[in-house]
Amino acid sequence: MNKKRSLTIVIILLLLAAAAFAWFNWQNGDSPAQADSPTPVLGEGELGDPSLLAPVIAEGTPTPSAPTPTPSRTPLPPDAVSTFFLALDEGGFSRLYAYAPSTLALTRLTSGPWNDTSPALSPDGRTLAFASDRNEYWDIYLLDLASGQVNRLTDTPAYDSSPRWSPDGQWIVFDTYIEDNLEVLIASTVNLGETIRLTSDPASDQRPSWSPSGRQIAFASDRSGDFEIWVANLDTPGENRFQNVSQSPNSQETNPVWSPDGSLLAWESSSLNEPPVIHIWDSFQPQAEARPLGPGRLPAWNQFGDQVAAAIREPNQDYLLAYSLDGFTSQPPIPIQPANGISWRSIPVSGLPATFQRSAALTPAALYIPPGPSDARTGLASLADVSAPQPFLHQGVIAAFNALRERTIHETGWDVLANLENAHTPLTASLEPGRGDSWLYTGRAFGLNPLPLNAGWMYAVREDYNGQTYWRVYLRPQAQDGSMGEPLRDHPWDLSARYSLNPTAYEQGGQLLENIPPGYWVDFTRLARAYGWLRHPAQTNWRTFFKGALFNEFVMPGGLSWRDAMLELYPPDVLITPTVVIPPTRTPTPTPTGYRYRTPTPTPTFTPTMRPTFTPEP
Repeated sequence: MNKKRSLTIVIILLLLAAAAFAWFNWQNGDSPAQADSPTPVLGEGELGDPSLLAPVIAEGTPTPSAPTPTPSRTPLPPDAVSTFFLALDEGGFSRLYAYAPSTLALTRLTSGPWNDTSPALSPDGRTLAFASDRNEYWDIYLLDLASGQVNRLTDTPAYDSSPRWSPDGQWIVFDTYIEDNLEVLIASTVNLGETIRLTSDPASDQRPSWSPSGRQIAFASDRSGDFEIWVANLDTPGENRFQNVSQSPNSQETNPVWSPDGSLLAWESSSLNEPPVIHIWDSFQPQAEARPLGPGRLPAWNQFGDQVAAAIREPNQDYLLAYSLDGFTSQPPIPIQPANGISWRSIPVSGLPATFQRSAALTPAALYIPPGPSDARTGLASLADVSAPQPFLHQGVIAAFNALRERTIHETGWDVLANLENAHTPLTASLEPGRGDSWLYTGRAFGLNPLPLNAGWMYAVREDYNGQTYWRVYLRPQAQDGSMGEPLRDHPWDLSARYSLNPTAYEQGGQLLENIPPGYWVDFTRLARAYGWLRHPAQTNWRTFFKGALFNEFVMPGGLSWRDAMLELYPPDVLITPTVVIPPTRTPTPTPTGYRYRTPTPTPTFTPTMRPTFTPEP
């Protein structure tokens, strides 16, 4: 009996050890059955069944229904510092940078005539995933921070971008352009070419983010009509796995990112009249509304989940800052170039590899060579092979215009600047009402021909800043195989909808397009800014006056005010506004006032005619 009792105790202890081992694996994002279950291996370009992501739970394994994430307070190396990994515009391209306040100045990590965007640091802090078109097509790449070695993860003609890591670092979720819209895919970092398709919807599914628990993926989608934040539960098969968590039909949400403990989800939200604002949603209270944190876009959590970094985009300037969870600014804003992605973590930054040092020391070549300073009054220069009412521009900006024109041809395959609506406008020509101080008079502005807008080769996305409306212009490149441009991620503004007999569209000067135009597009506004051309705000009457939108007008002030720019072309006498003088008039005759009796009109009296009396004779 004692032997049987001892054997029973040993069996019970073994079972308890097995259960504890299973619980430990589950807490670390792994299922005991997953080690025995083969991972679906899919060929390159082959699409997977979303139900394959559902875990196979071994019989008898405990499956808690509501695991409680705990903050990740892993001890940091003694030389670890708070470090930002940024994708910033430089010279018309997007490049990767590292920046640690008070420790590491803004340091360039990549360089070359290509775009590197959407950086995402791996859970162990050793590898940086990013999207790049360095091999003509957009793919996902991995940058080893210790050696500077770059390896390609995906290799397809399809557009791949916005990578995010799984908690165990063995998978990367990203969005890809297939079937004329963006979908969410998952790729293995261990077995190259192994992919699983998460979404399959006619809507645009983009900007995915993997939760620290490993069982949820948040992404932005307009499947409900406008962009909202959805969460895919990997433990739920079929369409029931997708849940709308933002529930904000009057705003546009995108760029979700989980906090390190998975309890909070941050995203950016914007409306027609307001710039993006960072919102925080509590995953433990899914029915509660997300609360605003502060202005910004591209949110990124720090190591411990108590701060959120963001980029604030002004019409022609970006800033990087960080918020504490109570909404106060924990790091003051610093000016940066236009941001295309942010990742934030505390890691050691000493001893950068030599490859990074070479990129950091690189001085980018000037995009164009402006003319030298001159004390004499500047004149106008003719635009070669350009059709415009007055094909002239200021001599100081002609080089920038020609360089932008060549770059646009290279990026799109066609010459949009060969035909302009306006270039320099002489003072003898009058523009629309309210444009007496137009930059077109200075020769430092030009207006794109709006005809491509009607032909579907140009779209304008509305952006509002501080009560003013600006536009981001996109051009359709000739090549639509993924080698030129990127898919649109926002709904363009339909300016012509004001003529659709819809009262709402008429009052607001148009409306958002119901569907995002398919294909690839080039951000002309981004290119123009790289060459010094800034967009112009719309006039206050743009909702009722089509030309007042000024979506197609770009200006190069060169640090000058409008008056100083005018004085470069004209003498001061031209700018003198004559004082209005009312000419003298004759003194008017005073008109009698008050009540006056009518003057009686005399009644004519007829004088009787005297007739002689005739007496007949007897």
